[in-house]
Amino acid sequence: MKIGLIPVNVGVQDVDKMLEMARVAEEVGLESLWTFEHAIVPLDYASKYPYSADGKMGTTPETNFVDPLIALTAIAAETDRIRLATGVNILPQTNPLTLAKQAASLDFVSKGRFMLGVGIGWLQEEFVAMGVPFERRGARFDDYVVAMNKVWSGEVVEHQSDFLDWSGFKSHPLPIQTPFPVVIGGSKGKAFERVARFGQGWYAPTANIDQLRGLLPSLDEACAAAGRDRSSVEVSCMWVPGMEGPEVVEQYAELGVSRLITLVPVIAAGGDPIDGLRRFGDETLPKLA
Repeated sequence: MKIGLIPVNVGVQDVDKMLEMARVAEEVGLESLWTFEHAIVPLDYASKYPYSADGKMGTTPETNFVDPLIALTAIAAETDRIRLATGVNILPQTNPLTLAKQAASLDFVSKGRFMLGVGIGWLQEEFVAMGVPFERRGARFDDYVVAMNKVWSGEVVEHQSDFLDWSGFKSHPLPIQTPFPVVIGGSKGKAFERVARFGQGWYAPTANIDQLRGLLPSLDEACAAAGRDRSSVEVSCMWVPGMEGPEVVEQYAELGVSRLITLVPVIAAGGDPIDGLRRFGDETLPKLA
């Protein structure tokens, strides 16, 4: 089982600490480091966060959200093996050509260690601030994924749609990985259909194994409709060791999960994240071997 850590870019007060945590994560044997993304945190918002009971994200407007791609680029320069991933970037509110260029460049400078996790977004107030319509964000997402894959192909790009008019260009460097791993997050709306159509992986926003069990039939159904075997989708989901011990990891593997991602606050447990990470490496990871 691969074990990841999230978020390495949120609440950062000292860049040296962020980089040290990344180095220690690699040292103790974690497989991947993940980020969250929000360009802004509104003082108040009517939008409902779909994965919490109160509809609110667990951060304040003053929380440092270091841009995911900048944070991971800095981490790439300080590490050699650990994989780097966004979990997830909000695709419809960004410029897809810029993101395609940045993602390919990060894969290039990290020597093939980057996974681009993307989602459709939920915070309408953020879309407004970014100057992008919130409406039709699902259709925009689908179109952008298709278009970005054309950029990463190395072929001459031709893509006309309701949202884009691209013609007669190439963009290099290309990603080192082929296919370039796109991980699609979420479990609402057409998330499973998008995973089946476009994703090399699924980022499952689950808190425990029972929640995951309840969602897998929908993923199976979507994959079957797309003519795809679910085993071709790398499933990553959240794991809280204090709630589910190492003995549950085998059950996750039996369900087809490839990666469990635990939270920095869980590792820190109210103390220093780096100390917590070393304890996690000494005490928990050996039980998963």
